[in-house]
Order: sequence, then structure tokens, then C-alpha cells
Amino acid sequence: MSNLFFYGTLRHEPLLEYVMGRSADDLLATHAVLPDHAVYSVQDQPFPMIIAEQGTQAKGVLVRGLGDTERARLAFYEGGFEYDLRAQTVITSDGEAHQALVFFSDSDAWKTGAPWDLDAWTRDWGALSMLAAEEVMTHFGKVEASAIARSFPAIRTRAWGRLAAMQRSTGDDRDTAQDVIVHHRKPAYVNYFGIDEIELQYRQYDGSMGPALHRSGLMQGSAVIVLPYDPVRDTVLLVEQFRAPVFLIDDPEPWMWEPVAGMIDPGETPEQAAHREAMEEAQISLRKLEYAGGAYSSSGSSTEYIYLYVGLADLTNTVDKGGLASEGEDIRSKILPFDDFMNMVDTHVFKDLPLLTLAHWLARSRQRLRA
Repeated sequence: MSNLFFYGTLRHEPLLEYVMGRSADDLLATHAVLPDHAVYSVQDQPFPMIIAEQGTQAKGVLVRGLGDTERARLAFYEGGFEYDLRAQTVITSDGEAHQALVFFSDSDAWKTGAPWDLDAWTRDWGALSMLAAEEVMTHFGKVEASAIARSFPAIRTRAWGRLAAMQRSTGDDRDTAQDVIVHHRKPAYVNYFGIDEIELQYRQYDGSMGPALHRSGLMQGSAVIVLPYDPVRDTVLLVEQFRAPVFLIDDPEPWMWEPVAGMIDPGETPEQAAHREAMEEAQISLRKLEYAGGAYSSSGSSTEYIYLYVGLADLTNTVDKGGLASEGEDIRSKILPFDDFMNMVDTHVFKDLPLLTLAHWLARSRQRLRA
């Protein structure tokens, strides 16, 4: 049996219950502190870290008597954050000292931010963290914690996209709780993308439940697509990069001309992501974003939802080494006069669907944008 001291996100009771797979009512838990330690936010991350700091106290919860299963589940979940257990002495509210295991960061790359606040984290990140934990723990006992560690940023991105999807209502009065029956659902694969398999029935137009269907979906977060346009010079900017899926299908031209594009990071709005991606991929600043609509990119196979924009900018320079090296990106850009661009659209030079969609939107809106 083990004692563990939780100082961060696992102080959030619903998350702790989900990760451990048991009710908090069954836990022997009490408030405690870890002397000479402090808890800080991790810069650019939605979780905290604990560090040694003389004269301070890290507040938390001591949970006693955890078995091997609970400890293994916790280690699997925290391993995704590159944390490891260390033995420490904590003090409970009655003044007694207890030996307990504490999760410490195993990453040298993280930098501390402001002192960590549980209530602020719960408000801003609690719902996302619950959805991310749901995906993580479905893989417990099936994949190594190291695989989850590599996939955790993508898992959080999918959770952020899932939160957005839950708000994506247009007025359809059908109720999935009544009109869809799920017999079985399981994760089949996890990496940068995930794949889920499901067996379900749904209500058909004659009112009856249809046959049981086996389906799978490529699980992704939400993305932004932005076509930079200069209304003064009447030019557009495109970026080109190698696309592995296009190569996998044996297309001889896997270098694709596209708009600027990227996934929406947890905590970002689509607009913030559009500005960030324009700078990362093409090193341009957008003066204004024109929203051209949003849609699922391939609803029969993928959960990806894309937000489409035309970004107004001064287009004078191109790049040969755009993108992030940490993500394996090698991107170049080019500027085209609008008439040349549309001629390439009409002669079927481009193979990227969002690019064609934004080209036609721009053709309809160009006169207004140039006025």
C-alpha cells in the first residue's frame, strides 16, 4: 500500500476519481503540506510543477493506502506529463509527519510561471483536462506510458476540439441520446492522430432504428485555414510543404501548395491560431481576418473541424524556411497576382480543398475587400 501527496491537477476531485478508477468517497484523504516546496504554473502548459524552495509550503492532499492498481493508473497518467515519483515527508493538519510519494517533473525543458492556483485552473482547464484524461485512461494497460507522453499534446488538442464541438449546435431537434445507440466503442490507435472504432445504430428517416454498423473515425482537433490576401496589390500568398498522406496514396507530387494552416492549440481561439500560424509559416502579420465559414473537412472519416479565413496583409516578402523545425516543417511561400492565382484554380493546378474553397470565397468578396 502507498501514500501519495497531490499538489496539482489531481487535487481536482473529479479528475482524481477518473484517473484512479474509484470514487473519492472511498479514499482516505486529508489536507497536508510539503515543507520547503512551492507549486508554480508551467509556462505555456495547463498544469503545474513543484520545486524545492526554502521557507515555503506546498499545499495539497495526502491520500493513504493506495493499492498497486491505483498507483499504476496514476503513474500511467502522470507519465504522460513526464513526471516521476519521489519519496517525501509531508505534514498533515494535525501536525503529524507522513512518508508519501510525490510526482516531480522529469523534464528540464519546463520553466516556472506564476504561483499555481487550483480554482483558476479548474475554471480554465478543468473540463479540457477531464476529456484528455478520458482518452488517456482508455489506453491504460494497452500502450506504454512513454507513448502517451509523446501523444499528450495532441490529446489535449483533441480535447479542446471536442469542447468546441459540444457547442456546435445549429438547431437540429433530433436527440442523440434517443436516436443513437452505441453498443461498443474503443480506441484502436493513438499517436499524433487517434483512431476510434465504434459499433452503433441510429434512427432512420422512417422512424426505425437501423442495423448495427461498424465504423471508425480519425480523431483530430480543430484547425484554422487562412489565405493571406493583399487588397492593395491584389495578390495572395501560398505556402508549400511536403504532405506524407499524399505520398502514401502514391501521388507523385506530395509537395502541396496550400493556404496557411494549423491546429488550434488548447486555450486558443481560432482567430489567435490564425495569427500565430501566419507568423510561424509565412512570417507575415495579418491586419484583419475575414471569416469565410467553418465545416468538417471530411465528415465520413475525420473529426477535424476547420475554420476558414482570408487574412488581409501587406504581402511583399516570401520565405524559404518557414514553419517550426520542432514539428518537422520545411515551408516556402510565394506571392501570386490574383488573376494568375484564379487561372491556376480554373486549370486545376491545386489539389488542396480548403484552398479551392477560399479561392471561390475570395473571388466573390474581392471587390468589397478592395473598396
